Amino acid sequence: MSASGVRGSEAVESYAGKSALVLGASGFIGRWIARELSRAGARVTLAVRDPETAGPIFTRWGAAGEIVRADLTDLEAVRQLFRRTRPTITFNLAGYGVDRTERDDALAWQINDALVATVCEGVAETVDRTWRGLHIVHTGSALEYGAIGGNLNEDAVPNPTTTYGQSKLAGTRTLARGCAAEGLRGVTARLFTVYGPGEHAGRLVPSLIEGAVSGAPFPLSEGLQRRDFTYVEDVVDGLLRLGVRGIPMEVLNLATGKLATVRDFIEVAARILRIPSANLRFGALPTRPEEMEHA
Repeated sequence: MSASGVRGSEAVESYAGKSALVLGASGFIGRWIARELSRAGARVTLAVRDPETAGPIFTRWGAAGEIVRADLTDLEAVRQLFRRTRPTITFNLAGYGVDRTERDDALAWQINDALVATVCEGVAETVDRTWRGLHIVHTGSALEYGAIGGNLNEDAVPNPTTTYGQSKLAGTRTLARGCAAEGLRGVTARLFTVYGPGEHAGRLVPSLIEGAVSGAPFPLSEGLQRRDFTYVEDVVDGLLRLGVRGIPMEVLNLATGKLATVRDFIEVAARILRIPSANLRFGALPTRPEEMEHA
């Protein structure tokens, strides 16, 4: 992503004193965004499903703000949340379906698409027209591209094959329509393979760390898929800079632009974690059919 002359420190300073609403604040990327906004002096509202569980997370990560219980499937409650907080900018980090345990199709469509429409409605009702940045920064997914293969740029025609990819693509299009209809500035930042502290258990890096501790053999696919691995701190910096740019766009791929095979990534991580190469059982697992093909 181009910084367009806005350094990360300048982007963070721009949020001082502004009201920022973070949906999905206790999630992997949400907690990073919440921390940086609170450090910048923004008035942060942290919308979470379970404040009792989220509170210790925010304390551990140094994220300060008002923690509010928010059932994002209750769209009227979401509208009331906007009326009460009147955010200058909203970061929508909420999503459902990326975790393998999340397999409720109806819930995927509700969180990934219907919620986005309600966010647009809530922002339109309470919009701060004096703010020169974006009103909505929404996170999408590379899985929106689906099975098209090749160079996955913003002009590519998506063909998602999973419920998660299809519902996220619908949310991207819903945001574009809502912003156009209401005169809002927004963007969907499509994220690729984000890794770093705070990842869910069961993801690749946490699983490798667990394997390093246990010393047990680690079953893997062949690992020949090529991925754009992006460190979470870089993603957060990009999202914050997007928020203050004030240049609306429908979609932006937020990634490094460099590809590596999953196997290469694992082998580098294994050396750092001191996992014996004999413990890496490449080919023990089949490659999942929904895996994307990058150029």
